[in-house]
Amino acid sequence: MIYTAIVIVLVVVGAFFLTVGTIGLLRLPNVYNRMHATSKPTTLGTAAIFLAGFVEFGPGSEGLTALIGIAFLFLTVPTGAHMIARAAERAGISFLGSVTWPDPNAVERSGPARSDDAETSDD
Repeated sequence: MIYTAIVIVLVVVGAFFLTVGTIGLLRLPNVYNRMHATSKPTTLGTAAIFLAGFVEFGPGSEGLTALIGIAFLFLTVPTGAHMIARAAERAGISFLGSVTWPDPNAVERSGPARSDDAETSDD
């Protein structure tokens, strides 16, 4: 009974992280952000599902396969993400691309000024 609850929790956590990674892949603006969104949460989500398989099947051959899958995942995903980033850089894709930072002069100040604002303000 307790093992079933652990398996359910691990699968739900894994599905959550995989969903977050998928949404990040669809919503983020450039290759570098998308790479980060796919490498971090999907690694955690897939590892959680592998752990659910290990809890379900035990330390036998199926459980050992799940642990080997986790080790393989943790070794290959960061390497793949690094290679994608290097390939994008060598292809000339700008790191910022269409990402823009807010202009501090265009931001309207609201509320009382802080002490560090008085030093940098050009009012």
